[in-house]
Formats: sequence, C-alpha cells, structure tokens
Amino acid sequence: MNRTVLNPLLIAAFAIGATAVVLYTMGQPLICKCGYVKLWHGVVVSSENSQHLSDWYTPSHIIHGILFFGLFRLLLPRASLNVRLALSLVVECAWEIVENTDAIINRYRESTISLDYFGDSVINSSADILAMVVGFFLAARLPVWASVAIIVVFEALTTWLIRDGLALNILMLAWPVEAVKVWQGG
Repeated sequence: MNRTVLNPLLIAAFAIGATAVVLYTMGQPLICKCGYVKLWHGVVVSSENSQHLSDWYTPSHIIHGILFFGLFRLLLPRASLNVRLALSLVVECAWEIVENTDAIINRYRESTISLDYFGDSVINSSADILAMVVGFFLAARLPVWASVAIIVVFEALTTWLIRDGLALNILMLAWPVEAVKVWQGG
C-alpha cells in the first residue's frame, strides 16, 4: 500500500483506537448490552439504539465529515489533506467523548425523545467516527454540489423517516423547542 493511502488510514485508526480506550475507561460498554453486534439497528426508540455498528444517526456522522472537510478547507486552504483529516478527527472524537458524558446524556433525555438513551457503545462510537471519515473523503472527491446534495438528502430522509437528523439534533440540544419535541414523539 502506498504512503498516500497509508497515512490517512493510520491517522484514522489511531484516533478511533484512542477514543475507544477513553470511552471504555469512562464506562461505556464495548458492544450492546444485548450481547451481540448488528450491522444495522433501525429502531430509534429502543435501548439498542446507538449500540450497534450503524443506525439512523450514521448519516449525520457522514454529514459531519462533509462539513469538516469544507470547514478546514476554508480555514486552512494550504493544509494537506492529512492535516485536515487529523483536525476533523480531533473534533469528531472529542464530540464522541463529550456526547457520552453524563451531562450530555442527561441533556438528550431532558430535551429530546431519547428517554432510554444511556450513551453509545464503544463499537457504535468507533463506527460513527469511521462514518465521519467516509463523509470527509466523499467531500474530498466529489464536487461541492454533490456534497450539498448528500447533506440535503440525508437530512430530508431522516427527518421524514424518524423525525430527527443532524439539524434537529443540534437544535434540540442547544435550544429545545417543546413543539419539536412533541412532533418528534409522534
């Protein structure tokens, strides 16, 4: 494998591994407490949500990667792809750690419909970070219009199918709106 491919893989592997260790030492389970790992778990209001490899929130992590690529391309136009990837991983990994603190878990329970949420499993967080990397490299290879289209499609799809998505998630964490919470609850 050539060096240009190996460097991003090593950067991502190190970031995911380090985050996994931190999350595990914080008390997050390695895998779902149900005792098995599924490729996909599609039931949002369930104790197994955010416990398996992918779920309805995986598209939001792909969007993170697209947005981070754009942000760091704008802020650091001369930086290499590896530097931008490393910075994106720092932000994503930090979010995965912060998201699994008691303060954020309780915030999700108070301001969203995620009453049974108790944090992500380590394998789910690791897969979420990997999804961000996928989004980052999609944005690096695709024209801007295609990246924007991916964001719009993913947000529209998750909003329509599960009444949630990245934009609603941010809104409800930062500034909860009771009407949105009622709507999300069906």
